[in-house]
Amino acid sequence: MGMAASQARFLGLTARKTNTEYEGQQINQQRTTLSNQSANYYNQLLGMTVPVPPSTADYTKTVYTFEDGSLNNSISSMIAQVDGTYLISYTSSWTNNFAVVSTAPTIYTRTGDEDNYTYYVGAKQLRQLGATITDEDIQNDEYLKTLSDNQIQQLQEEEQKYLEQLNEKYGEANWQVRYVQNTSTGTWSPYFVKQEVLDSAIYNETGASQSTIATYTVGSAQETEEIKGVTARLEQDSTGRIINITLNPGDADEVTYAVKTNTVTDQAAYDDAMNQYEYDKYEYDQSIQNINAKIEIIQAEDKNLELRLKQLDTEQDAIQTEMDAVQKVIEKNTESTFKTFG
Repeated sequence: MGMAASQARFLGLTARKTNTEYEGQQINQQRTTLSNQSANYYNQLLGMTVPVPPSTADYTKTVYTFEDGSLNNSISSMIAQVDGTYLISYTSSWTNNFAVVSTAPTIYTRTGDEDNYTYYVGAKQLRQLGATITDEDIQNDEYLKTLSDNQIQQLQEEEQKYLEQLNEKYGEANWQVRYVQNTSTGTWSPYFVKQEVLDSAIYNETGASQSTIATYTVGSAQETEEIKGVTARLEQDSTGRIINITLNPGDADEVTYAVKTNTVTDQAAYDDAMNQYEYDKYEYDQSIQNINAKIEIIQAEDKNLELRLKQLDTEQDAIQTEMDAVQKVIEKNTESTFKTFG
């Protein structure tokens, strides 16, 4: 190999070596960037809060109750007074067997002209609730025919009470009523419907309503009333559990009741909390999976860069070996060319 060729070869190898070194620096820079990204993802994992399932204890409380005949009373608050008494509030609940309640919706029919319709269920005609009962009403109603004049008067008073209950519970309205006999007991029960609903319903060509209409009757309903600010004195056992309560102590209407202690769990609130926990856990697991997937991608990219860096290292060694050989050739050419004496 001539001197010029050796020099050119050496320069080419030097350029290749420089390129491999530069590429290796670029790969190291990329690996550093990937390492920073991976560290950020791990920091995200460390910063995530693991969802904790709710405990039933957090939704369970002790409830004190006492009974007064048919009234079930549940104490809702107790405020201690300086004289040793308590200012309590409690909720009374009872079953009202003569309350107006919703019943099965019914198909109604109508006859007559607009603004002057008469409404029926089957063959039974409805009339306005609370209106004065006329002789015509009595003639058109099987139930009214069975009543004496005194009973008719009492029925009208009773219907006024029904009207008040309906307006209070279901909103102010005009009401229609019909009475239906129970074939087993022989008793008659009233059924109520809003006049405005009857008027606005859609009827087919035969006069029947195209859909059922909300109907109400007299039945059993659970009712409650909250009593506040009652002075009371409490009797406790050795464990601090309340066993007796005296309302209005020292007054003429003082009365003492035995107290029952119950543990009540708000199941609906606990179920809501459990549903929220399941949702949070799902989101947490999804976040973990997403971050782990990104870390795996980074690790794969880093592995490829590491392999490429090893290839460059091998190439660098090969170039260096060849450069050393060319360097020796150049030295021999230089020595043989410029050496004058042996």
